[in-house]
Amino acid sequence: MSQYIAPVKDMLFVLNNLIDKEPFNQHETFAEITPDLVEAILEEAARFANGELAPLNATGDREGCHFSEGVVTTPAGWQQAYRHYCENGWVGVALPESIGGQHLPKYLYSAINEMWLSANLAFILFQALTQGSADILLAKASREIQQKYLPKLVSGEWSCCMSLTESQAGSDLGQVRARAILHSDGRYRLVGQKIFITYGEHDLTDNILHLVLARIDGAPLGSKGLSLFIVPKILVNDDGSLGEPNEVLCTGIEHKTGLHGSPTCSISYGDKDGAVAELIGEANKGLEAMFILMNEARLSTGMQGVAIGELAYQRAFEYSHERLQGRTDHSKGAPVPIIQHPDVQRMILNLRSQTFALRALGYVIAARLDMSAVDSGKQRKHLGFVSLMTPIFKAFSTETGHRLAGTAIQVFGGMGFVEETEIAQLMRDSRVTTIYEGTTGIQANDLVFRKLVADKGEACRHWLNEVGVVAEQLGSLSRFAEEALALRYGIERAEQALASICEVDHLDVAALQSGAVSFLELLGTLASSWQMACVLITTDRYLAEGEDVEYHQNLVALARHYFAHHTPTIESFYQTFRQADNGIKAYVFDR
Repeated sequence: MSQYIAPVKDMLFVLNNLIDKEPFNQHETFAEITPDLVEAILEEAARFANGELAPLNATGDREGCHFSEGVVTTPAGWQQAYRHYCENGWVGVALPESIGGQHLPKYLYSAINEMWLSANLAFILFQALTQGSADILLAKASREIQQKYLPKLVSGEWSCCMSLTESQAGSDLGQVRARAILHSDGRYRLVGQKIFITYGEHDLTDNILHLVLARIDGAPLGSKGLSLFIVPKILVNDDGSLGEPNEVLCTGIEHKTGLHGSPTCSISYGDKDGAVAELIGEANKGLEAMFILMNEARLSTGMQGVAIGELAYQRAFEYSHERLQGRTDHSKGAPVPIIQHPDVQRMILNLRSQTFALRALGYVIAARLDMSAVDSGKQRKHLGFVSLMTPIFKAFSTETGHRLAGTAIQVFGGMGFVEETEIAQLMRDSRVTTIYEGTTGIQANDLVFRKLVADKGEACRHWLNEVGVVAEQLGSLSRFAEEALALRYGIERAEQALASICEVDHLDVAALQSGAVSFLELLGTLASSWQMACVLITTDRYLAEGEDVEYHQNLVALARHYFAHHTPTIESFYQTFRQADNGIKAYVFDR
């Protein structure tokens, strides 16, 4: 069975057509990012993904990581792949040139990252941590700390991990108990235990930098009293060389449902005198700093949903051409490949259409992040869009990706339920994507209470206006009148739901919490429909010019399939949102 082939053509279609290029062309920052350069970079990234990462995916899943006396060993092939990854300069692909990065735009990085996530999700999980950690240090750390850690981090010689969770403090970080004590030498000593630390210990780099949330003695209770510290596994001397080991001990790794090649660690800090720690930014404002990394990680996790969907599609498509079963005319003729059966064709188009729509949405979000950094006049609008879309994309994309993994198993039938075909790995690996970096329920509540209520729905209305413009453009093409009508109807339902959240004097918090996930699913489906409408508008132009007719006709069919099979669910999500607390208030949940 084939491993993975990066869908460069689909990626280029999105990058070249669904991202508004005119703003980019007007800014010197992006002047050198030509279509030819974009294609060359994607082809090079694809070679690494297809040839080096993908072959390690199943073997890493089977072998997993090994733990012995505080030491974690990654699966065979991991070290060599990591070395090549660093040598090719991929670590700092989207980081500033001033610290050794390549400073590629985030929308291009999203496409590159998608390839790596599809090829070997367990291996590449550290990348979002490196990107986000570097962003934190650039925004919040002193110049001394930046010079001390950033060059080694960007080169890949050192790695970084995010240490938030404790046994009693998962999503509720206000319950964190890790303590930091200021000593007479001006440095802090940190004491505490953290769990679920991705790549908290491994054998890929010489040093691991732990970004740890802890409470300085005497700080306020709750999340407002948390500070952020950098705690190196190995202390760094004044000349930049490595010194003595810090009091950072891995006490074990988790035995997980999936992602076996990624070590998920329990870490103990300061078992003797306290682990040496350096404060990042201001005291008691650690959560604010950590959200820089968390938002980066949430968008990257959303791309994991896309990556799982693409891999599920490729595996199912391949198998559907190989598996002979049944007859199309119910005669006594020879069995046919199952791809000839309409129901299998439905599942294949479900896989590809949902993945394609979410890919486009992810790249568009990344492009708005790029524009927020260079377009000061519209920065607030760009950031408002990104803030709105981050919880939607993270939750909707990962939930969709997990469902698509199940669809791929359905295409395989009974053979999908055995490990030998390797398709079950997708479902095992994808399950946690809906959980880490904030569960779907947490993302939904973030959307409703922190994003919509906070700005009275302003960012959402701006976006709905954008979707309305696309609906009008689509409606001007008579053959897509039905799709245009469906998109307008989706906008109306979103506006009605938004009004019930933002235009009432007294919010029914319990009712909103009950319906928040349905509302998020509504907006996620509408956002995907928006992107598929853009596909229809674009392909209509290409077909009129007679360019690559078969490919663009297939994209039209793909988009129309999405409008037929998925856009109608907006209505069901709306109705569920309206009455989500029916039964919940009356039900007795006592044990």
